[in-house]
Amino acid sequence: MTDLDHDAPALGSHKAAPSRALKVAAGQLGPIARHEPRSSVVARLVALLEEAAADGVELIVYPELALTTFFPRWYVENEPDLDLDSFYETEMPGPDTSRLFDRAKELGVGFSLGYAEMTPDGHRYNTQILVDRDGSTVGKYRKVHLPGHREYEPWREFQHLERRYFELGDSFDAWRAFNGVVGMATCNDRRWPETYRSLALAGAELILIGYNTPLHYAPDPSQNRLQGFHNHLVMQAGAYQNGCYVVGVAKGGLEEGVDSLAESCIISPTGEILAECVTDGDEIATADIDLAICAKFTQTLFQFERYRRPEVYGTHVTQKGPIPPPTTNKGHQDG
Repeated sequence: MTDLDHDAPALGSHKAAPSRALKVAAGQLGPIARHEPRSSVVARLVALLEEAAADGVELIVYPELALTTFFPRWYVENEPDLDLDSFYETEMPGPDTSRLFDRAKELGVGFSLGYAEMTPDGHRYNTQILVDRDGSTVGKYRKVHLPGHREYEPWREFQHLERRYFELGDSFDAWRAFNGVVGMATCNDRRWPETYRSLALAGAELILIGYNTPLHYAPDPSQNRLQGFHNHLVMQAGAYQNGCYVVGVAKGGLEEGVDSLAESCIISPTGEILAECVTDGDEIATADIDLAICAKFTQTLFQFERYRRPEVYGTHVTQKGPIPPPTTNKGHQDG
């Protein structure tokens, strides 16, 4: 008997669920220059939105920090002309971004957008929002797994100061929208299996992920050649192991001297890539999906209620780092 031969009821033994079709788009961006105004970036977002709408798309996903250059690459104290606060949004929609909301409402297309958020009381987050077809905000997510470092590290070719410029998010939520259940995650979150499982346990059938990923990984450059492989690997595994669709969207290309991964894609619950961007600039990739297909996985091989064993997963939520078994002297024998 293989691990696929178990006593779960065959999906075919139940009446097939009605189709829940949805056309989605990955709205990839190319580089954003340090001094490119918001109005210019929003115009690019609107252009992608209009292209997607003309193709019948109902939901378009934009990248992480989609309104600005990736400013955590600079240590502000070393950049006297860098106005850090100018990279954050204090309201959403705001004076520039309202154009995107208004046009999306006119076209009846929803979207997910990543941006730097500054709250009224001064907290700063790497944030992503989900907006419905009528222009209303469905949900907000704040990045949980912040990579990088807090202090200036002169040995790096460029900095990665997310842990200095943002606070940690503290939850993975999902929302009923687009005739299904939708969750969000951001960049480094996609590398952690807990992200997908937490969202799947909240019922997510569609996970939307924006990212900015430099092709050069300073702590271990031997991983550089694997960036594209690892990007798809983690999202495809997350989709398959949790029976959900995943849309991963990049801001790619050579931005302010830093080359970043593109390869935005839309992934099926089978783990297969349905559509993928082929450039590293502004581009859309679209796919027709059916959220009802998720049940083929969540009600068979990955039927959580039947097969998960949370009583033996305690260390997953109580322990951060590995604790190996104690060392022993294998040469010693009693007697």
